[in-house]
Amino acid sequence: MMKNLQDIMSSLPPDRRAQVEARAEALIAEEMTLRDLRKAHDLTQKRMAELLGVGQESISRLEGRADMLLSTLRSYITAMGGSLDLVVRFPDRPPVSLSALFAAQNGDKETTRRTQ
Repeated sequence: MMKNLQDIMSSLPPDRRAQVEARAEALIAEEMTLRDLRKAHDLTQKRMAELLGVGQESISRLEGRADMLLSTLRSYITAMGGSLDLVVRFPDRPPVSLSALFAAQNGDKETTRRTQ
């Protein structure tokens, strides 16, 4: 007899079950789309359009795009109250934040900095 996921999860010790659930949530969060992020913040396309000063159809198109300018993505995330960080990672070096890409928009003088 084949067990279903509910049976398997309920048979795990509580600490292991919590680990599995936390990892599942992390994996789901990594795969969120812009639409998912907007909905998670209880925002409609109409409200996002108002926040960004564009038409609702522009938000619909933006959420369906696989490729966009970083400045567009940054504006979208900022309108939701978030911030966008771009971090470069190489296996043999510490991570580096490319904050210089956004410095011109912010008027910041900060360029590239290492992250923790």
